[in-house]
Amino acid sequence: MAGPLRAFWRLVAYGPGERPPRRRIRWRVPAESAAQASATIFLVLRRMRWPLITVIVIFAVSTIGLTFIPGRDADGSPNRMSIFHSFYVVSYTATTIGFGELPDPFTDAQRLWVTVTIYLSVVGWAYTIGSLLTLLQDRSFRRALALQHFTRKVARLREPFLLIAGYGQTGRRLGRTFDSLGRQFVVLDAAEENIEALDLEAYRFDVPGLAADARNPDHLGIAGLGHFACEAVLAMTNDDEVNLAVTMAVALLRPDLPVIARTVSPDIEHRMRAFGTPTVVNPFDRFGDHLRLALRAPATYQLITWLESGPGAELPERGRPPTQGRWVLCGYGRFGQKLAADLRAEGLTVTAIDPAADPDEDDVVVGDGSDPDVMARADLDGAVGFVAGTDNDTTNLSLIAAARRVNPDLFVAARQNRPANAALFEAMEPDALLVLAEVVAKEVYAKLSTPLLWRFLQEVPDQGEEWAARMVDRLCGRCGQQLRTLWPVRLRAASSLAVGRWLGTGTARLGDLLRSPHDRDRPLAAVVLLLKRGDEFVLTPGDDTELRDGDELLIAGEPVARRAVDTTLLVDGVLDYVVSGRSVPSSWIWRKLSGHSRSSSQR
Repeated sequence: MAGPLRAFWRLVAYGPGERPPRRRIRWRVPAESAAQASATIFLVLRRMRWPLITVIVIFAVSTIGLTFIPGRDADGSPNRMSIFHSFYVVSYTATTIGFGELPDPFTDAQRLWVTVTIYLSVVGWAYTIGSLLTLLQDRSFRRALALQHFTRKVARLREPFLLIAGYGQTGRRLGRTFDSLGRQFVVLDAAEENIEALDLEAYRFDVPGLAADARNPDHLGIAGLGHFACEAVLAMTNDDEVNLAVTMAVALLRPDLPVIARTVSPDIEHRMRAFGTPTVVNPFDRFGDHLRLALRAPATYQLITWLESGPGAELPERGRPPTQGRWVLCGYGRFGQKLAADLRAEGLTVTAIDPAADPDEDDVVVGDGSDPDVMARADLDGAVGFVAGTDNDTTNLSLIAAARRVNPDLFVAARQNRPANAALFEAMEPDALLVLAEVVAKEVYAKLSTPLLWRFLQEVPDQGEEWAARMVDRLCGRCGQQLRTLWPVRLRAASSLAVGRWLGTGTARLGDLLRSPHDRDRPLAAVVLLLKRGDEFVLTPGDDTELRDGDELLIAGEPVARRAVDTTLLVDGVLDYVVSGRSVPSSWIWRKLSGHSRSSSQR
């Protein structure tokens, strides 16, 4: 975002004379990290010292020798070249420029020496250039160069940014989502190919990325953990131990920062919660919770899933999972055991199939789920639901095909482990699909996009199915079946004189704010989801709701509606028009000439 535009939005958000607060950070990047970031020049000098010494010695010997060899001037008198002339001749000769014999024609002795100089300089330059190319291909040098470049880019950041540790499938999805929201972020990942993939993304910002181990606090410090503009840390790697180390480092070094960590292990989750109050996202738990919600309240689940999907998400179908009967679950590991417990909590019967399961355990069939005999023992014909939940995508796809061959009427849920297999699962068309990265990314987006969205989603399940169904219909009627954008609006009397007078009249209505600035009789394609007033929250407030200074609104709608609301709050004449219906000139001169005044326009 450009400098003047950034200053303009700061004025809108914080009011005149105010600036966003900057947190005073006491923790600094360790000295070892700073030394590593500035080690490039020392590495160059260490690797290139002998090639440079060789070239310098060749130039020096060639220049001195040409100075001592006698020559002749234009009159044929003996003459010797000065140090400057000798260095000049050696320079253009060694660099293959070749201006000729200057300042006078050479003698045979001089020509013989220049010939030796040519061959010596060729050898010297070949040695130097070869060493330089070897250095450029050296892994340590490239790493040091990338570290120095990364450190400079992070140090220059002035806008709030997120520190993402882990740029796998989850990190990439979060990166695209936050980039569409205009949020900056910094990436840290141990795999160099993931950092190289970062450069290929068409992000609107220049995203700093470093291939380094996030378990090292020094690397977190270089990535901006101690930066004043860092607003949150996301531990999104596929290694639970790494995510635990990141959570621990943030809690000890920057306890003021919120941290969101991903894990599939209950033990790791318990250890994470020992360090402060991190937000821990377990995709296995979330999928089970979502499936239970889909069983109890399909419309509520549809609304929550839609809002969690981010900008541009299409309205998902309202699924109808069977609420009675028996389910068959293949894969009885951590995911399978958690999902089985959730299904049993809803009053359903679950039969688990797993080759490594305990044969003495109730409702467990030991064997391969794709084996027809095992399917027969699990009585798949009498089941209503089937879950392919192993950690192997090929196995899950074959299990789905085998189950549908036995019972085509099954409600099928599947687990996708690798992003490369997305097209295969899409072609298989399961009724419910668990993609770990999507579950985590949706949760993180709901928490970090705006606090109002997370609060709204927490309140939705308590409103009932009818309310959720009406809410979906209302959003579709105003905004269509594609969720364009969600944005917060803070009403501040200090933002402009017109807004202050409007809020101070006691008759400021929400419906007036949602009128079109071009035609006040036409409502904007937007829906207010939540009104926050102090510690009070009001879901879907009506058009007659009175607005007050300090109110915060969460609005869903089209980007055009967002620009219209911003225009109404920023331009005095537009606000006068949508409130009173009068077209009032915005300029002071035109108001005087037309006989209008601000006070009369808002009475």
